Amino acid sequence: MKFGDIFKNSFLQGFAGREIGTIEIFAALALTCVLACYIFAVYRVVTRKTFYSKNFNISLAVVSVITAAIILTIQSSLVVSLGMVGALSIVRFRTAVKEPMDLAFMFWSISIGIMCGAGMLEIAVISSMVITILVVVLEMIPNMHGSELLIVNIEDNDDAIEKLEAVIKKHSSSSHVKSRNVRAGVEDIVYEVRTKEERNLARAVAGIEAVNSVSVLDHDGEIML
Repeated sequence: MKFGDIFKNSFLQGFAGREIGTIEIFAALALTCVLACYIFAVYRVVTRKTFYSKNFNISLAVVSVITAAIILTIQSSLVVSLGMVGALSIVRFRTAVKEPMDLAFMFWSISIGIMCGAGMLEIAVISSMVITILVVVLEMIPNMHGSELLIVNIEDNDDAIEKLEAVIKKHSSSSHVKSRNVRAGVEDIVYEVRTKEERNLARAVAGIEAVNSVSVLDHDGEIML
């Protein structure tokens, strides 16, 4: 036997698939289901979005089980694994993930499936506990008070604008104009302000006679008042 044949045989043996027993398959998938349900519960508790998507949460659990099944299949046969890689490479997922936390939970779900499918059950359990603790601790840290957007519809009058700026200066630590739109005798002005009393600021601005409407939005677009 030539050296090339020996090298080829040893190379193929190193990547040869292994027999996976039925008990091992059921154990891996069972633990994956348990951890998938755990991720489902954590996501339901942690998420604070106004529109909670139950379908997305269910998909997190399903993705874990599917990933574990794929990893188990890849381990059983090198030929099947290569075919599966080729088949999955043509799949394109075009669903946009709008929330960064949704993306983090998706990666968590996929990684749990990979760990359980590869037989690294202890790593899957421990990493899930660590991730949960990390998420809870970071959620408890309060946000820094950022700037808000003050949107005012006011009559195009110099005296009214002066009163408006005086009120803004009184109720905020800093402010500057982001945009100004003048039309038909009225102005739409957007200020970026830093204040800890946005309610009092909005009420004081609304109290100006020339003001038609006022809105305060925080940095992520949620209406404060």
